[in-house]
Amino acid sequence: MRYFLDTEFNGFGGALISVALVPEHGDDDFYASLPLPDVIEPWVERHVIPYLRHVPPGLDHELSRIEAADHIAAYLDGDSDPVIIADWPEDLAHFCALLTTGPGQMAAVDYGLRLELINAAGFSAAVNSRVPHNALHDARALRDFYVNN
Repeated sequence: MRYFLDTEFNGFGGALISVALVPEHGDDDFYASLPLPDVIEPWVERHVIPYLRHVPPGLDHELSRIEAADHIAAYLDGDSDPVIIADWPEDLAHFCALLTTGPGQMAAVDYGLRLELINAAGFSAAVNSRVPHNALHDARALRDFYVNN
């Protein structure tokens, strides 16, 4: 199955703040926020932080990096060929870094997964997302754009 990925992070090259995966079919979404860094970029403070908790009840999980990685592995477990789709390279970079849980260690994605960076010309999370700069809503908007175009 295809899963649409979005992340929020603390400015260019900054720490991961939240991650979401939305399946192409169904409504079994994944969302997690991570502990906030001590210093938050001003743009992120104004445009991302106020919307972190704007997700449906039961999806608002604040997890450590290792817990989030383990939850992603459990979420994808049972899918023998998951494809992770993103429209921005840094989303894929943060996702892969999250799966790296220690020196020589990674979350239990033993079945593997594929990553796909798409050219989403005409897509804007700021315009198309129900709650812009929220990873879950942005991933849903990306899925809707991809499926409908």
